[in-house]
Order: sequence, then structure tokens, then C-alpha cells
Amino acid sequence: MKVLIVYYSTYGNVFSMARLVEEGVREVQGAEPVLRRVPELMPQSIVDSNPDMKAGRDAQKDVALVTMDDFKDAGAIAFGTPTRFGNVSAQLKNQIDQLSGLWLQGSFETKPAGVFVSTGSLHGGQETTALTLMAPLLHLGFVLVGVPYSVKELFTTTGGGSPYGPGHIAGPDGKRAVDAEEAAVCRAFGRRLAEVGLKLQNR
Repeated sequence: MKVLIVYYSTYGNVFSMARLVEEGVREVQGAEPVLRRVPELMPQSIVDSNPDMKAGRDAQKDVALVTMDDFKDAGAIAFGTPTRFGNVSAQLKNQIDQLSGLWLQGSFETKPAGVFVSTGSLHGGQETTALTLMAPLLHLGFVLVGVPYSVKELFTTTGGGSPYGPGHIAGPDGKRAVDAEEAAVCRAFGRRLAEVGLKLQNR
């Protein structure tokens, strides 16, 4: 079963999380992670003029852009985004808005999906972003998957992560690395998404 990990990342933080979710998926026998990014909507001149944005873009240059076939073939999907004023990034939402054709075919019904997010600060909108992103996923027919409190790092993390999905605090300059507890939540999420996907596929 293919598990699509589709994300948008400006500075590379969500990309780092996506790689950790990918690691979790790989731990599940019968699950194959498929890592994909969505297109950038900002003009290239803006990205090129910002050294941190340019470095983030260059770090992801080998990750292929997502296709409709990727969505269609996936048995489970993880959606990753930075927070934009407490909401999903325009880049990822733009990609989701193009899924109407597959929605009309019922392609996502009974497939699990979940969300992972990165913010600049502790109260920067991790939970509102996750919850608002879940609304279109429910419309598309997905079965939502989060992170249960059996994942002990949810009790101890001083960074990001909640029952709604993995989270990361990148700091005001966007340069804080994913810490060990945030990473553990990301991997646990990848494992759980893959396990639920396999169970639903074999029901």
C-alpha cells in the first residue's frame, strides 16, 4: 500500500517533518511511502531574493511534484503545511482544491488521512491549522487519523505535537531544528497512518 506524504515547505521545516513521517511509514510492513511536494505559488524572484527561502527550496529540489495519480494510487495520505495566520498554506490548499474530480469519483472515501504542521512560535496556530485543514479532508471523504496519547512524547514535548497531529516550532527565524520529541511524534504518526490504511484496505 502506498502512503502519500504531500507537503508544502518554505524554509524546509515541514520538509524535515515529512522525511520523519516517511521513516515511520517505512517501519510498517506492507506500506510504501511516497514523498511529494506541491508547487510554489510565490514568484521565483521573491524566493531568490531571500537566502533562507532559497536554501529551503534548494534542499527539496529532488522531491517530485505531486500528481493526480499519486493521490489516486495512495491508500493513505499525510498532508503537511506551515501555518499561515492560523490556517493552511495557500500552496497546499491550492493543491487540495484541485481534487474535485477524484472527490466526485469517491476516490478518498474510507481512506485515512492526517495532518502535520509547523509554526514559528508555541502559540502560532498549530492546532487551528490542523483543525481547519481537517474540514476539507472530511468533505473529500477521508477517515481522519491523529496521534493518540499512547505516544508518550505528547505528554513531554515542549515543542510541537498534539492529538490532531505532529507539530514543530521552527522559531521566529525558522531555523530551529525538529527536536527528538517532535521527531518521535512524526514517526509515530507515519506508523499509525500506514497501519490504519492497511486495516481499512483489508477490511
